[in-house]
Amino acid sequence: MRILVDGDSCPGRSLIERAAKENSVEVIVLCDINHTITSDYSKVVYVDSGFQSVDMQLINICRKEDIVVTQDFGVAAMALGKGAYSIGPKGHIYTEENIDRLLFERHLNQKARKSGVRHPSMKKRTLEDDERLYRNLCLLIKKI
Repeated sequence: MRILVDGDSCPGRSLIERAAKENSVEVIVLCDINHTITSDYSKVVYVDSGFQSVDMQLINICRKEDIVVTQDFGVAAMALGKGAYSIGPKGHIYTEENIDRLLFERHLNQKARKSGVRHPSMKKRTLEDDERLYRNLCLLIKKI
């Protein structure tokens, strides 16, 4: 088991590393060469910049029983398909039971945006989001 982090868009990395350290789990943070990420605990892997380059590399190295941290429902779905677990940076666990609905909602929102409908921007990260991320990540680690 490893924790793979989509580092291009992942707040809460310090919480991920804390949970990993406490449970002696390896963390790999993937990001493109346009970002600078440093860590005393995680291994940082840089990939070429380009459309979905980080996503594709993450899925390529993902193995059964890894934990993938991403806010991208498509990446989460591919990870689940490989027998991995997936969790969002706000601590929501993606499962076989909820991923189809999330992908469908994403599709509907994309269609709405193309037709000119605008939705309110994402809510700011809260203390509850941090607590949920840490708690649910620890729960997944112990489950595996």
